[in-house]
Amino acid sequence: MALYILHQIVQASRRGIPILIDAERKRDGLDELLSFANYVVCSAKFPQIWTEASSPAKALLSIMLRLPKLKFVIVTLGEEGCVMLERWLNKAPDSVEMDIEELLESLKWNISDDSTTPSCVSSSVMNLRADGVGMLCGRLHVGTSEKIPPSELVDTTGAGDAFTGGENLFKHRVHRKQPSCSSGLNKYFVDIIAGDFVALCADMPPERMLPFAAQVAACGCRGLGARSSLPHRSDPRLAPYLMEGSKIAATML
Repeated sequence: MALYILHQIVQASRRGIPILIDAERKRDGLDELLSFANYVVCSAKFPQIWTEASSPAKALLSIMLRLPKLKFVIVTLGEEGCVMLERWLNKAPDSVEMDIEELLESLKWNISDDSTTPSCVSSSVMNLRADGVGMLCGRLHVGTSEKIPPSELVDTTGAGDAFTGGENLFKHRVHRKQPSCSSGLNKYFVDIIAGDFVALCADMPPERMLPFAAQVAACGCRGLGARSSLPHRSDPRLAPYLMEGSKIAATML
């Protein structure tokens, strides 16, 4: 199975299809798969386990530096939301230099405790550094999850996969060259809400992408199992995130 997946990813890469890897834990052959990745979404503990870094922020920076093809890496944190480190390809010569751990703490302090809907707090483009790791020009984003009332919370099974599937949707291009992904559930989700709708979602910025993905995950927590409550594209709960020019709660620092 591992050789089959690697073959499919190699073929996708040769065809210019973006590769998203859902990294949950260390496995045989994973390092080779990651070397082809354009996007990585990982579980809470994976970054530090894989990099042996001393903190989550350092681990994300280490992943980006080790995998030069990566455009971003996201770590999902359950009810605590997620953190994304985004590579900035056009390096700004006057970018501010900042310690990535300090920046992450600063972003967290700017999260509103009053909001119950998903939101995102983002940094400006900076030269992000960490002692013993290195430096990367990029942006850091902290996404929050929906605060689901206990009476509505049914089953969190598959919430992380639903998040990845929602985020994965935005990696489509208008010409419908679909991303290759290591998770079968991600394909299932994309099949549900993609179609003509994909063009509207192409190249959506992280400030909208992360809240949308969190909303998809929250929808999935309101029903039994990993799939029964995944939303269709017509679901009114997704409408605020998908309408052109919609205003999603986002803060830029």
